Amino acid sequence: MKDKNTIPTKLFWVDLEMTGLDPNKDVILEIAAEITDFNFTPIASYQARIKQNRSVVEARMKENKWWQQYPKNRDSFLDNVDSGINLETAEQELITLVKDHFGAEAAVLAGNSIHSDRAFIKSHWPELDSRLHYRMLDVSSFKILMQGRYKYIFEKDSNHRAFDDIQASIAELQDYITRFKEIA
Repeated sequence: MKDKNTIPTKLFWVDLEMTGLDPNKDVILEIAAEITDFNFTPIASYQARIKQNRSVVEARMKENKWWQQYPKNRDSFLDNVDSGINLETAEQELITLVKDHFGAEAAVLAGNSIHSDRAFIKSHWPELDSRLHYRMLDVSSFKILMQGRYKYIFEKDSNHRAFDDIQASIAELQDYITRFKEIA
């Protein structure tokens, strides 16, 4: 376990697009990562499509009704399922990104409902997982607080593409911070 008293200096924003939410059955289709400071200034970014077996992707998409709501995304992923890089290459590239920008510091994972992404990271990229802090910054925790206590709903686009989703998560957290300052 990493030292819980170490103060983080950066955030490792990650968003995965998967065929579903079960890391034992579903597969990763796309990953984006962005490293920011705590002013949310971008430091580095990464994007990759993950090459997957077409029949596995089609089967998981048929089983998951969510994909029926987003036919444009489904078709885009299916059109490109044979392109991209393999999981091992993606993990090594992400590890290099973390090493280059976090050094010995454990990277704090950040994003919306980041626990789902973390489950896939643990399952498919254990070496990367070992470089991550056990704490995570989950924007959806702020969403629950803002909706439940203040009845405030942040409106955001949901195009469900990894890099765009990271940008939306950062914007959402910035909005919540601004609102907290106003009510404090």
